[in-house]
Amino acid sequence: MEDRTERCLRLAREEHFCPHCQQQLSCCEAPPFHVGDGLGWGTDIIFVCLNDECSLYVKGWQEFEDRYGHSASCRYILCPGSEKGESMMVGGPNAFKGSEINIDTLMAQNARYRREKEAQAKLATCVAENNLEPVLYLLTDEHAELAVRKQACELLLQLKDLACIDPLRNHSFRNTDLEQQVNMTILELLKMLHRKECPACAEIVKSQAKTCKHCGQAL
Repeated sequence: MEDRTERCLRLAREEHFCPHCQQQLSCCEAPPFHVGDGLGWGTDIIFVCLNDECSLYVKGWQEFEDRYGHSASCRYILCPGSEKGESMMVGGPNAFKGSEINIDTLMAQNARYRREKEAQAKLATCVAENNLEPVLYLLTDEHAELAVRKQACELLLQLKDLACIDPLRNHSFRNTDLEQQVNMTILELLKMLHRKECPACAEIVKSQAKTCKHCGQAL
């Protein structure tokens, strides 16, 4: 079953044309409510003619002014799976122009989502395989689900790999709770492995060391 991003990508690649101006319709996010009946569209994506020179759009301004005394016009729209479109009232020239679906952005989002799911699937075996990579990926991916990132953090102590410290210390966490959990876990990991961080250069040294072997700082 395809997710929303995959569906958006599939629909965004479809080609549909406006019967009034023959310009290709743009794939846009549907407004939350249908202005005609107050009900939903039944889809979160619609195809819209955004051509400001379209005859339907150009003539609509005067027709609305003459009939209703309002400043409005219409754009041609088509719902996915429909053979016949309809006219959608718009109150200004920018209507729908901010809701166009960008294929490049969607492809990047879809690729990131797939990498997240692949990393999440590896969490079940990463300790047995001594594989730190999926844990680090999830912890440093700010778009990944928070619950999954916290689950990844809990595996750090089982992996017992000091290689996690530098990338995690250098990462800027948006979620302060997760950042605190990561910092506490790093401290526990250092204690477990009888290590500590040099306060001067942040390099890892043995817990019983009196002098940092990296910078010479007295500990």
